[in-house]
Amino acid sequence: MNYAFKNLKTGALAALFLSMVNPMFGQENLVPNGSFEATDGKVKKPASIGSANGWTSPTGARADLFVPGKVVEINTPLNMFGKEEAKEGTNYAGIVAYSFGDKVPRSYLMAKFDAPLKKGMKYCVKFHVSLAEASKYAANNLGAVISKKEYATETKTPLIEKANVLHFNNKIFNATYNWDKVCGVFEAQGGEKYITIGNFEMNDKVKYETNKKSKDKDLKVDQVIAAYYFIDDVSVTLVKTEDECDCMLSEKEDNYSSTIYQNTFVPNDKMTVREKIEAQALYFAFGKTNLQPAGEEALNMIVDNMKANPQMKLQIMGHSCSQEDEVGKEKEKYADMATKRVNAVMTYLMDKGIEESRLISSPMGSEEPSSEILDGDDDDLKMAKNRRVTFKLR
Repeated sequence: MNYAFKNLKTGALAALFLSMVNPMFGQENLVPNGSFEATDGKVKKPASIGSANGWTSPTGARADLFVPGKVVEINTPLNMFGKEEAKEGTNYAGIVAYSFGDKVPRSYLMAKFDAPLKKGMKYCVKFHVSLAEASKYAANNLGAVISKKEYATETKTPLIEKANVLHFNNKIFNATYNWDKVCGVFEAQGGEKYITIGNFEMNDKVKYETNKKSKDKDLKVDQVIAAYYFIDDVSVTLVKTEDECDCMLSEKEDNYSSTIYQNTFVPNDKMTVREKIEAQALYFAFGKTNLQPAGEEALNMIVDNMKANPQMKLQIMGHSCSQEDEVGKEKEKYADMATKRVNAVMTYLMDKGIEESRLISSPMGSEEPSSEILDGDDDDLKMAKNRRVTFKLR
C-alpha cells in the first residue's frame, strides 16, 4: 500500500472516530422549533401554543401563539396584547408571568429536547422576552427550568421550582419594544429532556412595577392586570466553556444606561403648526433607535400636518449622548447613533406617506446639549435627555 495513501486512510479513520466521540459543540439547537415558525395547521384562536410543533403548556393555563394572519387577537406584529416584530421569523409565543394576587393564572412554555442532555456537559441556554404593551405590570424572575421529567397538570397553578437559568441580574423586564435576552450556562446531571419557560417563584419573591397604559392610538388594546411577555428564539446548544455562551457580552451591553427620558408635549389650538412641530422631541434608550409610543404619537401628528401642508419641508436633527460616541469608537453597533436615529424617523415618516424629498437629514452628534437639561440632573439623566431627535420646519 502506498505510504501516503496509508497515512491519509489512517487520518480519515481518526477524524471519523473523533467525530463519533466528540459531540458537536455550539452548532445544533436541541430545542425543536425554537422560533415557533413550524405550525400544525392554521392557528385560529388564543391559547393555541399546541399548534407550534414541539411546544405545549404544562398547566391548564395555556400559552398563546402569535402568527401573521386575519385573526387580529393573535396576529403579528400587532395583536390583542401589543405590537412586536418577531425576534426570528414571523411567529412568537406569549405567556403570563405575573399578576397581583395571581388574579390572572400564570402560563408556561415547554418543549422536549431532540436528544437528552449528557452528564457533565455544559449547555448554553437562551431565550428572548418582550413586555406586551397591554401589561399593567412588569416583573422579574423570568427563567427556564431544565428537567428529566415533563410537567403536566390541568390545574391553572404556578409551577414553583428552582430556575436553572435567569438573567444575570434578574432584572425587571419592562421594555415594550425590541427583545431582552435571558441567557445562562447549565451543567447537565445527565438525562434531562425538557425545557420549561416562565416564572417559577412564589408571588412574594417576585419584584414588579406598575406600567402606565399605552397612549399609542394605533394600539387598541385592553390593559390586562398581569405581566404578559412575548417569547421568541429559544435555544439550547452544547458548549465547551462558559465563554462560548455570549451571556457576558449581553451583561456588558446591559450595563449601559437603560434610562429613557420622556417629556410629552401636548399642543393647544392657539399654537401654529410650526410651534406644534418644533416643540416635539423623541427620546431613546442607549444605543437604540426604537420609537416609543409617545414618539410615534408625535410623528403621527407631524404626518397629519405635513399632508395638510404639502409645501412644508422638515429638518430632522438626530442627537447622541457623549458615552454613545465614545463607545461607538470601538463597537460599530453604537457608532453614529445620531444618523441611525434620523434614519429611523425618516423611515417611519416615509412609510406613512411623506416623500423623502421633503425630509432633510441633519445628524448633530453629541455636541448640542438638550434644552431640557437642568442643573440638578445627574449624569445618567443628562445623557438620556441628549439621546433625542428634534425638528425644524424649512
